[in-house]
Amino acid sequence: MKVAIAAYGAGNVRSVELALARLGAESELVHEPAPLLDADLAVLPGVGSAASAMSGLRARGLDEALRERAAAGRPILGICLGLQLALDETEENGGVDGLGLVPGRAVRLSDGRVPRMGWAPVEPAGEAYWFAHSYAAESPATTATSEGLAAVLEAGAFVGVQFHPEKSGPAGARFLATVLERCPSHA
Repeated sequence: MKVAIAAYGAGNVRSVELALARLGAESELVHEPAPLLDADLAVLPGVGSAASAMSGLRARGLDEALRERAAAGRPILGICLGLQLALDETEENGGVDGLGLVPGRAVRLSDGRVPRMGWAPVEPAGEAYWFAHSYAAESPATTATSEGLAAVLEAGAFVGVQFHPEKSGPAGARFLATVLERCPSHA
């Protein structure tokens, strides 16, 4: 299984790479479109700012490569900021256009703790995962929630999670294994 991790200047890529390696996936950090398009799974990780992340994606041509993958029905996993970037837009940084892979927008959290950090259950599964975010998706593609907020989005071959499976222990490893199992290998 070949996994391309989009390296566009956002944080958290090393922990994603290590989590995938523990599951036996061959992953690489990619800075250009070709290996992102060729991989069995593309991962759009992220910790950071939406504006700088989108700028990094555009500068490397990874934005168009991700759109091409999505249009072709090729699997993409978005993690945290990666999920938010896949939406049509986000309120962050005064408003930023997203990739448009999933309908919806990311809005600033206004209730409870901000940033929302810590372990929280995801329903309907009931497993707890590690969250760290100040924005949340509002999307008709929401398939699971956590404390009333979107936790998982699915649209076509795209799966996005607001939590960090790479930091969520055994539950996160099981989630990542399920994503890998759903990817058809073309190697």
